[in-house]
Amino acid sequence: MLSSQVLEHFIRQAEHHWIMNFCICRDSNACKDYPIDLGCLFLGEAAMGINPRFGRKATAEEALEHAGRCREAGLVHLIGRNKLDTVWLNVGPGKKLLTVCNCCPCCCLWKILPEINTRIVSKVNRMPGLAVSVTEDCIGCGACTKEVCFVDAVRLENRRAFIGDDCRGCGRCVTVCPQEAIRITIDRRDCISAAIDKIGNRVDIT
Repeated sequence: MLSSQVLEHFIRQAEHHWIMNFCICRDSNACKDYPIDLGCLFLGEAAMGINPRFGRKATAEEALEHAGRCREAGLVHLIGRNKLDTVWLNVGPGKKLLTVCNCCPCCCLWKILPEINTRIVSKVNRMPGLAVSVTEDCIGCGACTKEVCFVDAVRLENRRAFIGDDCRGCGRCVTVCPQEAIRITIDRRDCISAAIDKIGNRVDIT
């Protein structure tokens, strides 16, 4: 999973790590399908100001283990600077806080992307050079359309899966396809470094 490589880079680079005791999105929705106790991971100096009732300081190895548990549970990493987190957590400066959301398709805050202002939507992007495509092996079973994509980018057209421009490249549709008919491809050799540079230019976690 490409996002895990990007995340590992920042976890190892960060001086401060904070693991939340719960996911605020799944908790507020009383999620039945994904673990509520696998919360966000915060990196950077600002994370040290988070209320201790919400979580705990962690080592880099503990943070890596937490990220691995999230992936095993079927959650998707969403990595970046989220200004909303500095508000509800009452911490700062914002440039010193890197948010790692571990999203499920049913409760994730970003599921509202299709409904909100395009200026905000444009801030949530897929990794540079990453593409998701449907091959000729698709039989139109619809498995990829059933509460799988957290931005509702997958639908059936002419009895085949169709992936729209809203796709953020999370790869969940690839994972659930019983025919292995959906693929992730990379058209840039430097996609990992490009993603790291993009995030690193916005957040300082050292």
